[in-house]
Amino acid sequence: MVRLFNFFLLTACVPGLEGLNKHRGPASMSNLKVKRADTDLSDGESLEEDADTSKATRKSEKPKLVPSKKRKEPAECVLTAEKEASKVKNETGVKPKRRRKKKISDILAKSSPKPGVPEDLQKLLNEHFGAKRSVIELEELKLSDACFLPANDLTHSFSSYLKAICPKWAKIRKNHTEKKSVVILIICSSALRCLELIRSMAAFKGEGKVMKLFAKHIKIQEQVKKLEQSVIHVGVGTPGRIKALVEQDGLSLKSLKYVILDWNWRDQKLRRLIDIPEIRKETIELLETRVIKLCREDSVKLGLF
Repeated sequence: MVRLFNFFLLTACVPGLEGLNKHRGPASMSNLKVKRADTDLSDGESLEEDADTSKATRKSEKPKLVPSKKRKEPAECVLTAEKEASKVKNETGVKPKRRRKKKISDILAKSSPKPGVPEDLQKLLNEHFGAKRSVIELEELKLSDACFLPANDLTHSFSSYLKAICPKWAKIRKNHTEKKSVVILIICSSALRCLELIRSMAAFKGEGKVMKLFAKHIKIQEQVKKLEQSVIHVGVGTPGRIKALVEQDGLSLKSLKYVILDWNWRDQKLRRLIDIPEIRKETIELLETRVIKLCREDSVKLGLF
């Protein structure tokens, strides 16, 4: 149909075409037919191309369906204690209260201080050596009740306590003539506490000589020299310096009769002798290396003041 339409359109636009065809003859007519066929083909091809391009444009104009992306589910997050605290702070504008560590003063405010007893010392030794020693070695560190002096019930002054545990002090003092040794050894947590106890035992010591056995402002060589030259009855000092003097053979324990631990006294921070890590370690080492053996041999008595 399209080709016929093109043919009629061509004949209408070119008048006298039939006359020309008659004058030209059959050859020209055949050429004309070929040209017409070519034009018809070209027109048909162009129409087909137009149809194809229109189809392509229609296809391109169709909206493409974009596959919907799957939404990722929010991962469950675990807030740490710090993040929770910051979250609370941001919401309320107030810092969350931190749990305050219990202090010795808080514990003492709720309950009155209890005097030290021999079981406390034995418990201290077991806690310190429990994981390090065998059962047989722990047995060697055990002290019977006969090794201990009566404990201070917090009603005694230092002089009255010494009089109670050593009623025959005057006789013992006179009989003691050995140098480099003492009869009573008192172990304190600090030099200031040593000086305080030395002043408070004035009513007990009588003519007995008392020596300071701590490291503050006193060289160990001076203490060794004084022990070698003099007869000392009572030694008051810290466990670290006493241990050093014994190890250097500056202090002998041959004449030793009593060892007193300043157990119940507390410093400004309300710490006892065993509450200060360094002092506790030195005290336990001194007891282990020297004192416990003498106590088990029944030559030395141990007291808790």
